[in-house]
Amino acid sequence: MSDTRTRREPLALQDHPQRGFVLGEMHARPFTAMAAPQQVRHIAFMTDADGRARSRRALRAMCAERHLAEPAMGAKYHRIELDGMVLRWEGHSEFTTFTFERPGARQNFTFADVEAIIARLGQPGPLLVMVALDLVTSMDAAALAGLFPPDEVAMARNGDASALFASDFRPDDQGQVRIAVATDRLAPEAAGALVQRLLEIETYRTLALLGLPQAQALAPVISSIEQDLPGLFDQIRQSATLESNRAILDRLTELSAQLEHGASASSFRFGATRAYGDLIWRRLKVLGETPVAGFTDWGGFFARRLEPAIRTCRAVEQRGDDLSRRLNRAAQLLRTRVEIELETQNSNLLTSMDRRAQLQLRLQQTVEGLSVAAISYYVSSLAEHVFEGLKDYGLPVDPVIATALAIPVVLVIVGTFVWRIRSAHHDV
Repeated sequence: MSDTRTRREPLALQDHPQRGFVLGEMHARPFTAMAAPQQVRHIAFMTDADGRARSRRALRAMCAERHLAEPAMGAKYHRIELDGMVLRWEGHSEFTTFTFERPGARQNFTFADVEAIIARLGQPGPLLVMVALDLVTSMDAAALAGLFPPDEVAMARNGDASALFASDFRPDDQGQVRIAVATDRLAPEAAGALVQRLLEIETYRTLALLGLPQAQALAPVISSIEQDLPGLFDQIRQSATLESNRAILDRLTELSAQLEHGASASSFRFGATRAYGDLIWRRLKVLGETPVAGFTDWGGFFARRLEPAIRTCRAVEQRGDDLSRRLNRAAQLLRTRVEIELETQNSNLLTSMDRRAQLQLRLQQTVEGLSVAAISYYVSSLAEHVFEGLKDYGLPVDPVIATALAIPVVLVIVGTFVWRIRSAHHDV
């Protein structure tokens, strides 16, 4: 049947700035086809944005030297073939991985074979994960378990029982965690997908456990504050002075700062632990593992060893959140009490100031009355001298009677003058 579709010129439409990114993200890390026997060495370094950028630049420089395809400037994944093996470079949000693949038996390929390449690229951050995975031809469970020391081995089959995978999740004398996958029935694409998921599980397992040391460090701080808090509540209940309330509030603020310092330093790690734990269970669900008689499957191993660590992180985070809310409630209660006491003091101060103002007003009114009397007496005395002068001049004026008649007029005039001055001051 012929293809009736016709080629069309691309539409002259303006793309969203992130359209290329979101479309490419779905294909950023494709599976690599593999066939047994295959040796895979997987290394993960903790990196920030600068570390990833340096690692990408070093990879570009090495590819340019060897005339290989170079990764794009913002690439998160790049695959090249060199020195008889394949190198897959991947940049993640907080770690960068180097995965080396070489056909053949596992004794022919060690980490010493890739150290020169890592040295050439430069270590982009602290080493976190180092996995030696061997994809071997089909063997039974006992033979696969024999590849590990005689200790606890977690083993399971995939969903259709076409592959058997095992690990003891312990670093060997070279510091690498070993994983073995046995199959001769899986197609290369399916085998590559299985290998990548197993590597991701081991990487996420290690990253998830990074939250446990922080939880163990934060737990004693939380316990200490929890022990101090009942005593502080008793002090709040018994405190009766502003100074004691302020001292308790200072102590609550100090405890809150101590708790928030630890919580802020660990909140990202606790969130990452939850996220990586979810990714592990999702990868296991995709694998659809089925148990092997006499062995613990990977899900059971993680449920017994990994899940308690994740629950510890969750519990410590929850205890910290609950304690932070209790401290905030106590501080708010105490602040309310301090504010009420301050308002009471301010009210008493205003009442006292009002009383003083009333006393000052009365004193002012008394002074004003005395001033009117004094000024009137002074003016009347002047008028008496005027009247005596008029009498001596020969006018028919009785100074005593004239002064007596002038006093009421003087009082009215002086009182009116003082009242106008006081009214003018009040208006201002």
